[in-house]
Amino acid sequence: MTTTEADPTADGRDAVGPLEPGAPAGSAEPAGSAGPDVPTGTRREQAFAARRAGTRQQIIDAAVSLIADQGFTATSVEDIASAAGVAKGSVYYNFGSKSDVFEAALAGGLERLTLTLESARADLHGKAALAALIASLLEQIRAHPDFAKLLAAEVFRVGREWQETVGHIRARVIEFYAAALREERPGADVSLLAASVFGATLVAGLEWLVFQPEREFDEVLAAVLELIAGL
Repeated sequence: MTTTEADPTADGRDAVGPLEPGAPAGSAEPAGSAGPDVPTGTRREQAFAARRAGTRQQIIDAAVSLIADQGFTATSVEDIASAAGVAKGSVYYNFGSKSDVFEAALAGGLERLTLTLESARADLHGKAALAALIASLLEQIRAHPDFAKLLAAEVFRVGREWQETVGHIRARVIEFYAAALREERPGADVSLLAASVFGATLVAGLEWLVFQPEREFDEVLAAVLELIAGL
């Protein structure tokens, strides 16, 4: 009889593959199967970790797409599992609950956005930095429209189970805008203004994608930049 390294509730669609007969899940391969300079089990463990990371991402991607289309409440774990091509048990094995999946999706997407904004600003300052941040956010909205819809719905919402996680990363994102504005207005409290610029860019990007897709990127960017012309 053989066992697998996949979670015990999976139906085989996301299984890693059979171990040696009698080996417990997550165990090393038999002694002598690896090269003399490779620790026993290392390759197996790495393969399992990579496969599990891939499964987690499949689940997250499916959840983002479904929730963006029909909302959190209307999306079931069964829906997510089916769209991801995994067993329902695999969702619980990797995340624990539907809320955990959604929190991971929001946190991962916001982290990606944070890194993108950091790169966009680089050595720019003031209005040049602000313009680069706005353009970068619009590019991210175009590249990840489903996540943008979730972001618009959740980043300013309170009382959710995942609010603390999202709040921390949201603050990091808006701080990029605040830092650029402080250079234009030394000593001023720019926290609300920074949130306004971020929110306006997000809404303009969604308006573009959903209702005015015929617009060119440069048109949308110019419209948002016009809003900050007097800053």
